[in-house]
Amino acid sequence: MSRQVFLYDPPDRFVAGTVGLPGRRTFFLQASAGGRVTSVALEKTQVSALAERIDELLDEVVRRTGGNAPVPAMAPTDVADTAPLDSPVEEEFRVGTMALAWDGEEQRMIVEAQALVELEAESDEDLADAEERLLRDEENGPPMLRVRLTGAQARAFAKRALDVVNAGRPPCPLCSLPLDPEGHVCPRQNGYRRGA
Repeated sequence: MSRQVFLYDPPDRFVAGTVGLPGRRTFFLQASAGGRVTSVALEKTQVSALAERIDELLDEVVRRTGGNAPVPAMAPTDVADTAPLDSPVEEEFRVGTMALAWDGEEQRMIVEAQALVELEAESDEDLADAEERLLRDEENGPPMLRVRLTGAQARAFAKRALDVVNAGRPPCPLCSLPLDPEGHVCPRQNGYRRGA
């Protein structure tokens, strides 16, 4: 079976969003263009890491080019996207590996999200070799979402992604664990229930 690549160059929209209530949310990356919509599921920590790394890579691009790259220092308000995910949200795959790159010639950020794949091997070295072969296999590798963004689109994506991650349950002021609407058993209160 040949590899399925969902390519958006450029997307009309590329956002991180959620489905569900805080504490039970499922996180998605969603790209759309020309009537096509692709949604891939991932973990909250992956969304956070992706947004942080995008900002770091864009900052490095600005630093290395002496400010000549078309990358804004902050997310421009005119490209801000606060709309919910496009419905219906149909998961194409669950993300396992992500990659970022900057195309200096085209002045574009490249975001890749590849499907989670379970591999079996005799040793850690064999497993690492199998993973490397699979990820480099352009014909038979795992499904992949590949999106090419302008600097402004990438900054806007990163800002929204961090906002989505931070919009979850508030932390307990004592133990920093998330507070559910009905409260939680706080370890710092020796197990007494703490209200929200």
